[in-house]
Amino acid sequence: MQGRTTFIIAHRLSTIQDTDVIWVLSQGEIVEQGNHEELMEKQGIYYKMYQLQQGKPLK
Repeated sequence: MQGRTTFIIAHRLSTIQDTDVIWVLSQGEIVEQGNHEELMEKQGIYYKMYQLQQGKPLK
């Protein structure tokens, strides 16, 4: 989907891990943003949800 802006709302994070920018919402507010690698490095909400969806234990 080059050359356009597309909003994708997903519960399955593997669906969006290759996007340019991911916004993480909590209580209707953006609490994290970045690409998959950046959000995984932060080890915040996105990281925790991704780990749980992959069946991995949280640290």
